[in-house]
Amino acid sequence: MKKASRPQGKRGAPKSTRRRSREVALQGLYEWLISGAEAGVIEAHMREQEGFDKCDTAHFDALLHGCIAEAADIDAVLARHVDRKTTELSPIEHGVLMIGAYELKHCIDIPYKVAINEAVELAKSFGGTDGHKYVNGVLDKAAAELRSVEVQTARSSRR
Repeated sequence: MKKASRPQGKRGAPKSTRRRSREVALQGLYEWLISGAEAGVIEAHMREQEGFDKCDTAHFDALLHGCIAEAADIDAVLARHVDRKTTELSPIEHGVLMIGAYELKHCIDIPYKVAINEAVELAKSFGGTDGHKYVNGVLDKAAAELRSVEVQTARSSRR
């Protein structure tokens, strides 16, 4: 099986600690969505995973615990932009969307386009064939709601 080629300049580039924290948080959210286990149990399990030491642990903690603690609020935001109940989404897409929405809502130091792109990359790595397109569309609409000033400024500067 041929490995997808990376764009020039990215060859062999190590993943950022934040990207790794998103990947591990997604795995934790997947476990939570499937099993309903407590956040502390899931966190302990994720910390045992190979490569956890390459995470931005503060960002991982914020994502995992923040998404679980605010699941109802995050799902309420997502519900305004998805085409079905969030409970009917695949657990991967749901987890990716939760991470993206959480970052849009709380991680103001991350530009909205970066938050969306990182979620799209997660969906490409872990989700179904076209799941990344769905994630992009949903989070683009959510960004207009959660970061309206930033989105309006970016859109008006493109003209």
